[in-house]
Amino acid sequence: MRNDRTKRAESADKAKSESPTRESRAVELAQSGVSRRDFLGSCARTVGAVTVAGLTGVSWGAGGRLGAAPSAERTGGPEDTANGSESVNADRREHEARWYSRRANADVRCELCPRGCVIGVSERGACRVRENRGGTLYSLVYGRPAMIQADPVERAPFFHVQPGSRMLAVATAGCPLACSFCEVWDIALVDPEEIHSYDALPEAVVEQAVSIGAGAVSYAFGEPIAFSEYVLDTARLARKRGLLNLLHTSGYFAEQPLGEILEYIDAVNIDLKAFDGELYRRYVGGDLEPVLRTMRAIRAAGVHLEITNLVIPTVNDAPSDVRTMCRWIRDELGPDVPVHFARFYPLYKLANLPPTPVKSLDTARRIALEEGLEHVYVARVTGHEGENTFCPACGSTVINRLGFVIEEMNITDGACAACGRRIGGLWA
Repeated sequence: MRNDRTKRAESADKAKSESPTRESRAVELAQSGVSRRDFLGSCARTVGAVTVAGLTGVSWGAGGRLGAAPSAERTGGPEDTANGSESVNADRREHEARWYSRRANADVRCELCPRGCVIGVSERGACRVRENRGGTLYSLVYGRPAMIQADPVERAPFFHVQPGSRMLAVATAGCPLACSFCEVWDIALVDPEEIHSYDALPEAVVEQAVSIGAGAVSYAFGEPIAFSEYVLDTARLARKRGLLNLLHTSGYFAEQPLGEILEYIDAVNIDLKAFDGELYRRYVGGDLEPVLRTMRAIRAAGVHLEITNLVIPTVNDAPSDVRTMCRWIRDELGPDVPVHFARFYPLYKLANLPPTPVKSLDTARRIALEEGLEHVYVARVTGHEGENTFCPACGSTVINRLGFVIEEMNITDGACAACGRRIGGLWA
């Protein structure tokens, strides 16, 4: 069994290594004189037919852009938008922001994240996707995802949410942070005008999820905080249709919007990027405490929580820091919160660093288990034992995984089939 599993894992890794990556393709195009914007456009055109095939109300627009079908559009500007209703002009959809306050001289204060940006007329917040137009704050990405795709729920990663099911993932441009190791910098850390996007209102997203048999809508891969109004409206509709709502986020929310959104969210995966305030400021561009507060709020709301920690060599991989983090998770959130230690690959501003050695991930997992965490995973190492779910009581394998594939499940009504121990998660 183990030898067969190893061979399949090696085969999968070989196939991935032989495929051209987005980064290698970017370098190739850059050397040939192709602009970054044209490169991103070529990526969108390549995957667009797959990611939005059959999406109700969505079609390719002129010039290779994706746009809503003519029946879904109307022409207008900010003056035509009131009380949160949306309008479409020649270049982008505009939707009044939900969380902000007006100040003197037509300035506004965004109240979506802890930054609390004070934004002057015709200016944008740090996230790049919220703009002050005449004293009214608009979201520039509502209904304009840069990505719509179906994925196994394990990719999020959610290992304790309907294993083996599919989710429809959506993401837009924008992020209030500036991670040096951002894996989706070409979506999250650009202006919305720089990337190709789709016109897909919440109704269209939910209809697509239902039509492909997805069990959930996932707000992930970009930073959902930047498109919170879109998340909220889509999540409301998705719940009415019996779909789960999954959120993968940095957790850099202000308290009020987080509370409103959590009412419609079933599970959250938080990227806990480090457990040191100085590292957060240096490599993430934000503060750690709001993220910790968000995780406490998620648990207090009774929403399923999982945590992902990207282990970066020489940055956040010190065993003492990992131990401190795991103790905090155990004491503040509970030992049953699943924790994923993910492998780092050279990218963006940290392209000079090596991939995370597997032994570093093994060390982090061992420490977490020593500190009493019950469900500790190793991510992005196909075939690793740490992909599996084990019963914390009897040690039996509850879920056997190979990458995103579920090979075996031994769980009955949310409990270990061998001993009956309850396993936290959303299983039905």
